[in-house]
Amino acid sequence: MKALITGGAGFIGSHLSEQLLSIGDEVIVLDNLSTGRMENIAQLKANPKFKLVIGSILDERLLDKFVEQADVVYHLAAAVGVELIVKKPLESLTTNIRGSELVLEMAHRYHRKVLITSTSEIYGKNTSGLLKETDDRILGSPLKTRWGYSTAKAVDEMLAYVYWKEKGLPSVIVRLFNTVGPRQTGVYGMVMPRFVGQALKKEPLTIYGTGKQTRCFTHVKDVVGALVKLIQTPEAVGQVFNIGSQDEISMEGLAKKIIELTKSSSTTKYIPYEKAYEEGFEDMQRRVPDTTKIRNLTGFKPTYTLPEIIKDIIGYLKNKNRDGS
Repeated sequence: MKALITGGAGFIGSHLSEQLLSIGDEVIVLDNLSTGRMENIAQLKANPKFKLVIGSILDERLLDKFVEQADVVYHLAAAVGVELIVKKPLESLTTNIRGSELVLEMAHRYHRKVLITSTSEIYGKNTSGLLKETDDRILGSPLKTRWGYSTAKAVDEMLAYVYWKEKGLPSVIVRLFNTVGPRQTGVYGMVMPRFVGQALKKEPLTIYGTGKQTRCFTHVKDVVGALVKLIQTPEAVGQVFNIGSQDEISMEGLAKKIIELTKSSSTTKYIPYEKAYEEGFEDMQRRVPDTTKIRNLTGFKPTYTLPEIIKDIIGYLKNKNRDGS
């Protein structure tokens, strides 16, 4: 197979590239390097089956060229991270909506199977328990930029679904629940690398809000394995799947665990949301996926425990700090 990965120089995209190359696939990465990094894919560039194209998914001619060359498309390119969404809302909406629209348009033109990566943010403030793919979305005002990412990804999902329903485009939608691991950056608000980085520097771990809000973290290798399996499974077409862990932890608990595993002398520091992001910022207080659907279809089950995930990130950041990169 020849796979086109939009956003393939990013955190998840680079791991997906590795996974596909390891099973003998050819990989074309299309990335404008706005949030992706060359260092993420440096180890892949010598592989004759790997090709990097620096460019934007908003460049229609470029996108058309490489979708035509591919057998399948993994659409990962997006403006991600709460901080980026809040600070650059218009750019984020354009990238996430128009970019996905173009990818789907080109995939339909050449009848290429496409996997669209969506997000647990889809569910908004729904804290009803284990979140099923069919559960309601509960969002705040559209005038709060916080909900722009969720809204844009909902549009992406709807586009992918109707392209399948009306035009027969073989599309698969996945909702990722806090994917973490080596190469993820804390620059755009991602909590795990931010906490680990602060602990290694013996700085206070900055907890936003009350710290009682909970999340479930999944190792990126478990996630990319699930993406590949879904593309390979014909029954996944036209469906949406949660991908994540059910190992729930509060942000306070996560900070405590990271301080323990890094053997750091760091303390914790609480920062109100309005100081971390913007006035009136709203957050999800709980986010736990029901993964029954993907487990029944593919056998998906996370293999990394939370301590193993944290230790992997600690090792990665320690090596990176030693290298001075």
